[in-house]
Amino acid sequence: MLEVKALAESARRASADLALKSADERNAALAAMAAALRERTPEIIEANEADMAAAREAGTKESLLDRLMLDAARIEGIASALEDLIALPDPLGRVQEERELYNGIELKRVSVPLGVVGVIYEARPNVTADAAGICLKSGNACVLRGGSMAAKSCASIAGILHEAAVAAGMPKGCIEIITSTDRSATDALMQLHGLVDVLVPRGGAGLIRHCVEFSKVPVIETGTGNCHVYVHETADQEIARNIVMNAKCRRYGVCNAAETLLVDASVARAFLPGMLSALADRGVLLHCDEEAFNCAAFAGLVQGEQFVAATEEDWGTEYLAPELAVKCVSGVDEAIEHVNTYGTMHSEAIVATDEGALEAFLNRVDAAAVYANVSTAFTDGGQFGLGAEIGISTQKLHARGPFALEALTSYKYVLRGNGQVRS
Repeated sequence: MLEVKALAESARRASADLALKSADERNAALAAMAAALRERTPEIIEANEADMAAAREAGTKESLLDRLMLDAARIEGIASALEDLIALPDPLGRVQEERELYNGIELKRVSVPLGVVGVIYEARPNVTADAAGICLKSGNACVLRGGSMAAKSCASIAGILHEAAVAAGMPKGCIEIITSTDRSATDALMQLHGLVDVLVPRGGAGLIRHCVEFSKVPVIETGTGNCHVYVHETADQEIARNIVMNAKCRRYGVCNAAETLLVDASVARAFLPGMLSALADRGVLLHCDEEAFNCAAFAGLVQGEQFVAATEEDWGTEYLAPELAVKCVSGVDEAIEHVNTYGTMHSEAIVATDEGALEAFLNRVDAAAVYANVSTAFTDGGQFGLGAEIGISTQKLHARGPFALEALTSYKYVLRGNGQVRS
């Protein structure tokens, strides 16, 4: 607790100076941070290889190993994401409202940093750079807490970024990282109300639920992704196949990956055999409801080990793995009801040509991102033109969907007068 508190106090001191840095100064620091990552790529890879070796020895599944792994290309991508932030507008000092009050006082509402942002995340070392960069660009100091599986990778990246930022004129302590792998360090960070202004958890449902339930620091809830693709009876089946394959198989371990496929029963016999065969060929384990299972059996597909009967639990599961639940529905109303019952308000897609079905799905599904004839894989800050994201929020207060710079700002009222007093 004392170690974590000391880091938060260091970040709090840095936040006061960081908030006064100009956009040019913060952008110069981002450029220096990106250059440092490139220059010290071998050092980062060495740390990552140690994490990867330990994770493999522990029997970690491949989808999570993919999240953990860093190579030169991925580090280049991380550095480029920092540089992308430079081109984005400065979120600070924006005049959101300006007017003169009845008594001649001039009022402005101006965007300001939140202060100190705590970020808790699991085995994704790239989040270290994304979070540090977004916080610095928005004038916030940060306290980072990466997962123990990625401890060496995260510590290496954070140390390099902090050194580069300080050398570029940013205050010492602007990027802090908790290196202890003890789980109590996470709980300690959550108790620092008054030192940490907001907490952003990025990870599985257990981590997020724990933070929401036990944190004394306000939480922006980044969500698990039990995402759906619904194939309506009017869908172009070739487009639908491409969208399903991309949404499920592009990367299994990401929160915008599809976890359930819904198909109108009226086209199940025509669509599902080819779709399920393609997924099985990619090694996807298919949890099929009775009707979907019958479609697969009719086409002679279920002799292998890639088909199992779906259970109630499957509809609410975020697999983060080559597994997919498959259900046949009676139409758009049942599809919407299923999504709103089992989804996590993350990303949901419909494939259809019927405008009535499209509008019903887009208007009635409760999610941060809803798609018509588009893969759920696009729910991403970079794809939305926001730059590197700090998370994807599934809550409705303050931030929703991919969020980055603006979500890490607040505002204050600035008033100027010439001696007015209130009677």
